[in-house]
Amino acid sequence: MSTDDPDRRDLLQTLATIALASAAPAATAAPAAEPLPFVPTDAPEPGPAMLRAPLRQRSPGRPGQFGFLDGHWRIRHQRLRAGLGWDGFEGEASCFSVLGGLASVEELRIPARRFSGMGLRLLDVQQSLWHDVWVGAASGVLAGPGQPGSFEDGAGIFDSQDEEQGRPVIYRGVWDRITPRSCRWQQGSSHDGGRSWALNWSMDWERVG
Repeated sequence: MSTDDPDRRDLLQTLATIALASAAPAATAAPAAEPLPFVPTDAPEPGPAMLRAPLRQRSPGRPGQFGFLDGHWRIRHQRLRAGLGWDGFEGEASCFSVLGGLASVEELRIPARRFSGMGLRLLDVQQSLWHDVWVGAASGVLAGPGQPGSFEDGAGIFDSQDEEQGRPVIYRGVWDRITPRSCRWQQGSSHDGGRSWALNWSMDWERVG
């Protein structure tokens, strides 16, 4: 039977298909992403600045107020995870000031939680008001207009208003315990106009460079 024979051509095509299928590695489903680890830790205590009532008047911001962050840091995180409790893990950050202290740039890295991003603190010169803005590495997009804030009694207090399920909520970020070798950042929220606050993240920073 010659190769011009239609039956032979069909047979050869069938055999070739079977051979290729046998040689090709079997397709496997993509492995499911591993769940993030969870390391239980004690709940941190909110600092006095976190518990303050919303500020009616703010102190004017000045260039260089975030200069304390310049350098390299090791960070101990305590974060509240829904349904699990407080999770403890390590991270690191590198920070520097630009524009004569009008801006502070932070690269935050948390390998243990597959998380990284960039914090930007920008001083609105006209309003003398700082804004704390976040950019997550997963999106590369600014997370909203940022939290406005100021330094009061040695602590940076940043508040923003929003809604959760139709209820007003205040989100707050605080920089406190500021020394040449260490500082702390905490995040919390209030659903009663600032009369009480629920902490959900605390970072203890230790300078390494």
